[in-house]
Amino acid sequence: MAADQATISFTDFLKVDIRVGTVVRAEPYPEARVPAAKLWVDFGPEIGTKKTSAQVVGRYGLDDLPGRQVAAVVNFPPKQIGKFMSEVLVLGFPGEDGEVVLIGPDRKVPDGGRLY
Repeated sequence: MAADQATISFTDFLKVDIRVGTVVRAEPYPEARVPAAKLWVDFGPEIGTKKTSAQVVGRYGLDDLPGRQVAAVVNFPPKQIGKFMSEVLVLGFPGEDGEVVLIGPDRKVPDGGRLY
Protein backbone atom coordinates (compact mmCIF):
# COMPACT_ATOMS: atom_id res chain seq x y z
CA MET A 1 0.00 0.00 0.00
CA ALA A 2 1.28 3.47 -0.88
CA ALA A 3 2.38 5.52 2.13
CA ASP A 4 -0.25 8.21 1.49
CA GLN A 5 -3.16 5.73 1.18
CA ALA A 6 -5.51 5.30 4.12
CA THR A 7 -7.05 1.96 5.00
CA ILE A 8 -10.78 1.88 4.26
CA SER A 9 -13.56 -0.35 5.50
CA PHE A 10 -15.68 -2.65 3.33
CA THR A 11 -18.55 -0.20 3.94
CA ASP A 12 -16.38 2.56 2.41
CA PHE A 13 -15.72 0.35 -0.63
CA LEU A 14 -19.46 -0.26 -1.09
CA LYS A 15 -20.02 3.50 -1.42
CA VAL A 16 -18.16 3.44 -4.77
CA ASP A 17 -20.62 2.12 -7.36
CA ILE A 18 -18.52 0.48 -10.09
CA ARG A 19 -20.55 -1.00 -12.94
CA VAL A 20 -19.87 -2.62 -16.29
CA GLY A 21 -21.20 -1.09 -19.48
CA THR A 22 -20.74 -1.31 -23.23
CA VAL A 23 -19.40 1.61 -25.23
CA VAL A 24 -22.10 2.36 -27.80
CA ARG A 25 -20.60 5.51 -29.33
CA ALA A 26 -17.20 7.20 -29.47
CA GLU A 27 -16.46 10.62 -30.95
CA PRO A 28 -13.39 12.82 -31.12
CA TYR A 29 -13.07 15.57 -28.51
CA PRO A 30 -10.73 18.05 -30.23
CA GLU A 31 -11.46 20.81 -27.69
CA ALA A 32 -9.96 18.78 -24.81
CA ARG A 33 -6.67 20.07 -23.35
CA VAL A 34 -5.31 16.51 -23.21
CA PRO A 35 -6.18 14.22 -26.17
CA ALA A 36 -9.48 12.53 -25.32
CA ALA A 37 -12.62 10.95 -26.74
CA LYS A 38 -16.28 11.44 -25.93
CA LEU A 39 -17.82 8.09 -25.01
CA TRP A 40 -21.40 6.98 -24.51
CA VAL A 41 -21.64 3.85 -22.35
CA ASP A 42 -24.77 1.70 -21.95
CA PHE A 43 -25.13 0.42 -18.36
CA GLY A 44 -28.36 -1.48 -18.99
CA PRO A 45 -31.99 -0.64 -18.21
CA GLU A 46 -31.50 0.38 -14.54
CA ILE A 47 -28.90 3.12 -15.23
CA GLY A 48 -29.18 3.69 -18.98
CA THR A 49 -26.62 5.30 -21.27
CA LYS A 50 -24.19 7.77 -19.70
CA LYS A 51 -21.53 9.92 -21.34
CA THR A 52 -17.94 10.62 -20.37
CA SER A 53 -14.71 12.12 -21.61
CA ALA A 54 -11.82 9.66 -21.53
CA GLN A 55 -8.11 10.12 -22.23
CA VAL A 56 -7.80 6.85 -24.15
CA VAL A 57 -6.99 7.96 -27.70
CA GLY A 58 -3.27 7.22 -27.30
CA ARG A 59 -4.03 3.50 -27.18
CA TYR A 60 -7.52 3.09 -28.71
CA GLY A 61 -8.89 4.28 -32.01
CA LEU A 62 -12.43 5.63 -32.04
CA ASP A 63 -13.51 2.63 -34.13
CA ASP A 64 -12.03 0.21 -31.54
CA LEU A 65 -14.20 1.44 -28.67
CA PRO A 66 -17.86 0.72 -29.62
CA GLY A 67 -18.79 -2.78 -28.44
CA ARG A 68 -16.06 -2.85 -25.77
CA GLN A 69 -17.21 -3.48 -22.20
CA VAL A 70 -15.64 -1.18 -19.62
CA ALA A 71 -15.81 -0.61 -15.86
CA ALA A 72 -16.85 2.81 -14.59
CA VAL A 73 -17.76 4.64 -11.40
CA VAL A 74 -21.38 5.64 -11.90
CA ASN A 75 -22.15 7.49 -8.66
CA PHE A 76 -19.86 10.53 -8.94
CA PRO A 77 -21.70 13.80 -9.55
CA PRO A 78 -21.60 15.02 -13.18
CA LYS A 79 -18.47 17.04 -13.97
CA GLN A 80 -18.03 19.69 -16.63
CA ILE A 81 -15.00 18.83 -18.80
CA GLY A 82 -14.60 21.83 -21.10
CA LYS A 83 -17.82 22.03 -23.12
CA PHE A 84 -18.78 18.42 -22.30
CA MET A 85 -20.62 17.13 -19.22
CA SER A 86 -19.07 13.88 -17.99
CA GLU A 87 -21.51 11.65 -16.07
CA VAL A 88 -19.31 8.64 -15.19
CA LEU A 89 -15.62 7.85 -14.72
CA VAL A 90 -14.35 5.06 -16.99
CA LEU A 91 -11.54 3.15 -15.25
CA GLY A 92 -8.14 2.08 -16.49
CA PHE A 93 -4.54 1.48 -15.53
CA PRO A 94 -1.43 3.14 -16.95
CA GLY A 95 0.43 0.91 -19.39
CA GLU A 96 4.23 0.78 -19.54
CA ASP A 97 4.07 3.67 -22.01
CA GLY A 98 1.82 5.71 -19.69
CA GLU A 99 -1.23 5.35 -21.94
CA VAL A 100 -4.52 4.23 -20.36
CA VAL A 101 -5.42 0.52 -20.56
CA LEU A 102 -9.17 0.22 -20.01
CA ILE A 103 -10.57 -2.15 -17.38
CA GLY A 104 -13.27 -4.55 -18.49
CA PRO A 105 -14.38 -8.15 -17.98
CA ASP A 106 -12.52 -10.88 -19.86
CA ARG A 107 -15.89 -12.38 -20.87
CA LYS A 108 -19.17 -10.73 -21.89
CA VAL A 109 -21.39 -9.99 -18.88
CA PRO A 110 -24.75 -8.22 -18.60
CA ASP A 111 -24.45 -4.43 -18.75
CA GLY A 112 -25.09 -2.76 -15.42
CA GLY A 113 -23.52 -5.49 -13.28
CA ARG A 114 -21.91 -4.14 -10.11
CA LEU A 115 -18.29 -4.91 -9.19
CA TYR A 116 -17.88 -6.95 -6.02
